[in-house]
Amino acid sequence: MKFDNSIYKWLVFPISAFIYYKFTKRFFYHGFFFDYNFSEMLSLALIPIAAITLFKYSRELYFENGKLIFTVVYLALPFGFALGLPKFSTLDPSKPFTLEVFMLFVLIWSSDTFAYLTGKFFGKHKMAPRISPKKTWEGFGGGVILTLILGFFVEQYFPELRGNWMIVGFLVSVFAPLGDLVESQLKRSFAVKDSGNIIPGHGGVLDRLDSFIICAPVIYLYFILEKLV
Repeated sequence: MKFDNSIYKWLVFPISAFIYYKFTKRFFYHGFFFDYNFSEMLSLALIPIAAITLFKYSRELYFENGKLIFTVVYLALPFGFALGLPKFSTLDPSKPFTLEVFMLFVLIWSSDTFAYLTGKFFGKHKMAPRISPKKTWEGFGGGVILTLILGFFVEQYFPELRGNWMIVGFLVSVFAPLGDLVESQLKRSFAVKDSGNIIPGHGGVLDRLDSFIICAPVIYLYFILEKLV
């Protein structure tokens, strides 16, 4: 996604950094806590709104202000939510970061691998042929089942982690493909093959983090709901 107007191009990073700082600074002073306020709910709502805009109203992204808003929402907020996943507190040095974010990456990468292998050997029915021709419903189902099994082992061997990791595994296996489809649709909308060329042979950084961008807010919402129950 390139900006035609240089002003918008230079505004993206400082605005994203400012929103990320304002949204995440509370996590440096407390462990995860549920803060029911308007900004919290609005931030969660903006992510699916951005995805819907991409699929249904993609012409809005051809305008400079549309590109700016989408970029800030797509980048700053998900990584902000990711910072709220682990349990930690600067007030107690004996409590280091727990491994929620690391294990989330493990489940995402495993889910992608499981879905790819299942789809390669058993895939027949295309999931979204216009957006991502290689994705199949058989691969999706295989990814769900095998990621659930992996989540069971994470739950058994890492009891210190927040939440039930079979549930996390299920959520990851469902929403990780959606993250890939969002990134594919974004590249399709702007007629580019990769989001960048910083990683030779693998596209851009966003091509490696597309599933995480969607999964992090989903898992954050799950942790909120679990804390309420």
